[in-house]
Amino acid sequence: MTPAPGNNTPDPTTPGSPPNSTDMDSPFGPVIFSYTRKQAIEDGVLVDLSEWAKDLSFTIPVACTAAVWNQYVTPPEGTRELGQSERGRAHDLLWMLFLAIGRLPKSRHRRADSPDELRYQTAFLNSKHLLEAVQFKAICGPGDDGEPVLTILLLEED
Repeated sequence: MTPAPGNNTPDPTTPGSPPNSTDMDSPFGPVIFSYTRKQAIEDGVLVDLSEWAKDLSFTIPVACTAAVWNQYVTPPEGTRELGQSERGRAHDLLWMLFLAIGRLPKSRHRRADSPDELRYQTAFLNSKHLLEAVQFKAICGPGDDGEPVLTILLLEED
């Protein structure tokens, strides 16, 4: 490899030059694009439930996808007069997750089907006389700074 003119350091743009040290940090090379959890919350792709989750003793951030929020947490037309609210329905979603986590074996705190995914069910009133049981999955993964975070999704979401 030839040093750049007037310099003893190899020119990284020269073919055959070693990759940058940042490229060496990952077996996949440099990050081309990243989308943070914070950005997803700001964009409305995720809805932050962390403050409400604290009321139920969650100690890590919790969010749900916009699909969960729009399809199940937001009360359907005609159900607000029956006492349905975003706060109440989010409480149900979080409470059932809290109970599902509590049922996990203490030694594992995980399900065998996926080390970081937990499936659970919550019932929602979707019309005056229709109670619907809905399956959700909660995924525990790293947040923007590597801290544990929970995300609640519909089964078909990833």
